[in-house]
Amino acid sequence: MALDVGVVLAAVFLLVVLLLAVVLVRRWLLERHGGTIECSLRTLTEGGATGSWRLGVGRYRGDELYWHQMFGFRARPRHILHRRDLVVSNRRRPEAGEVSGLPLEAAVIELRDGPLTVELAMGAAALTGFLAWLEAAPPGFPVDHIT
Repeated sequence: MALDVGVVLAAVFLLVVLLLAVVLVRRWLLERHGGTIECSLRTLTEGGATGSWRLGVGRYRGDELYWHQMFGFRARPRHILHRRDLVVSNRRRPEAGEVSGLPLEAAVIELRDGPLTVELAMGAAALTGFLAWLEAAPPGFPVDHIT
């Protein structure tokens, strides 16, 4: 009986280590070419109710920002924000109840991309880079944002 418990515990431990390794390798693969930012995302609904903040990595790919959830196994991004349709409609500091799950010194910006409305929370350097990416749109792109 003791041998069976030891084998089960060893298998569980090995599985946890393997899952952690997969998550770390996935993050390394996302960040290896640069052009990434750490940011939290929350989806807003029409009724004003909000989802919970999810920590993630944003990756710039041309005119799109691919957002991948930090702790997940999906190779595809959860959200794709298109620079052509992106509108920054609000910028604010995190509220007291939000601070614990967000990056240090985070700013929160509300973005609309067609029917999708999300909030991104990111540090000052990431926000500066994001706004520069948004403003660096090729000529003819309708860039509309609040600074």
